[in-house]
Amino acid sequence: MTVASPYAVELARLPVTTRTLALAGSSTRVWEYGAAGADATARADADTVLVVVHGFRGDHHGLEPVIAQLGAPRESAAARRRIVAPDLPGFGDSGPLSAGHDVDGYVEWLRELVDRVREESPRARLVVVGHSFGSIVSSAALAGGLEVDDAVLINPISAPALKGPKGLMTRLAIFYYWFSAAVPEKLGFALLRSGLVVRIVSITMSRTKDRQLLRWIHDQHSRYFSAFASRAVVLDAFRGSVSHDVSEYAARVTVPTLLIAADDDDITPLAAQYEVERAMPDARLVVLENVGHLIHYERPVEAADAIEAFLAEERPA
Repeated sequence: MTVASPYAVELARLPVTTRTLALAGSSTRVWEYGAAGADATARADADTVLVVVHGFRGDHHGLEPVIAQLGAPRESAAARRRIVAPDLPGFGDSGPLSAGHDVDGYVEWLRELVDRVREESPRARLVVVGHSFGSIVSSAALAGGLEVDDAVLINPISAPALKGPKGLMTRLAIFYYWFSAAVPEKLGFALLRSGLVVRIVSITMSRTKDRQLLRWIHDQHSRYFSAFASRAVVLDAFRGSVSHDVSEYAARVTVPTLLIAADDDDITPLAAQYEVERAMPDARLVVLENVGHLIHYERPVEAADAIEAFLAEERPA
């Protein structure tokens, strides 16, 4: 039985369109939220476009709670805002890439997506928003010259995963993915889609004491955490997620950047978030308390408020 979303009312108010784009060899499924994404004319008139990059093993649904707040017509600023939320290639409803599903492969895909978005909304302020693994892909692309106006990284993975507060859990995860790759494909695929493993991960990352919210988070993970094209896709992406982190790209991320971090993130210690803030030429850090790696599920209102404040900052002409 599907658990109702706590953010369903806000999300239902948003116009939503879907389409499939040919990008980097992938048939990428894209959801566009807000009136400014409704058709070609509306896209051309958009004044702000947010390109949202979700995390490892998820799909676009994961960031919908934040999107629901950012796209809400509570302010006139949202009227011409276009929010572009693809499923990463190989996950959700998007087909796999023609190249490998490592950080480099996803960076090339993101470049093509941003180029397409810019062609469609040539006068818009362009903002890339990455969560978790999406923060690595986004920062790597920015360091490599991706041209956008601003960046937002939610739960950025700002240090090597093995050095995180729960490095043992990461080592267990590495063994799990290694074992899933070593056994015959049918068994490995079943292990990767194990409902028990998904629930353990969901319980480990959650911090909320709200039982209804927790039920919904577990339901979200059960429904969307195992929608990947193949064993090879998920294994490549996992290797990328533990082999790279935002800190290696930080000094070359020169656009104004907002980091939204948690004080109890299992993957990245808070000290590493401050180090990345100092390393980036133009960054500011917002820390949310009593939350872990699921800011997008547990604290989307606060995350959206931080993004709205960031977008409202005065910028040099």
